[in-house]
Amino acid sequence: MRIGILSDTHDQVARTRRAVSILTAAGAEALIHCGDLTIPEVVDELIGVPSTFVFGNCDYDQADLRRAMKRIGANCLGLGGLITLGDHRIAVTHGHSDAELRRLTDLEPDYLFSGHTHHRRDVREGKTRFINPGALYRASTWTVALLDLAADDLQTLTLTE
Repeated sequence: MRIGILSDTHDQVARTRRAVSILTAAGAEALIHCGDLTIPEVVDELIGVPSTFVFGNCDYDQADLRRAMKRIGANCLGLGGLITLGDHRIAVTHGHSDAELRRLTDLEPDYLFSGHTHHRRDVREGKTRFINPGALYRASTWTVALLDLAADDLQTLTLTE
């Protein structure tokens, strides 16, 4: 199974649309958004692909975002949570809450996806591989990530203007 990972799209609707297109063309079967969507129109760009979202520190109107997620049939984990895909335990959070990061790390998931820093990250600490796909806003290079769970292979995909 291949998972597309996005974060920190903020209100960049067209950029999010391009990112989703790139990820699905590369084989993403599910999408995970690590927060800071900021507006419901960003949620709408993930329609048609099984999607999971968490809220970030810039997601002020969570009720509106939850309605958009419900409308497209997406899964909302609030500030963070654990899902299972392809027999792998995946924790997801935005990354702005140290307490939430600790809580999820203590669960010893196979993967922990986060955003917030607007910088890519891919490190393994103990049993857990920590992945930050980068950002589609306020970053020198706009990036998303594609994770092949069967191969444990991560690709960083770059968007251009």
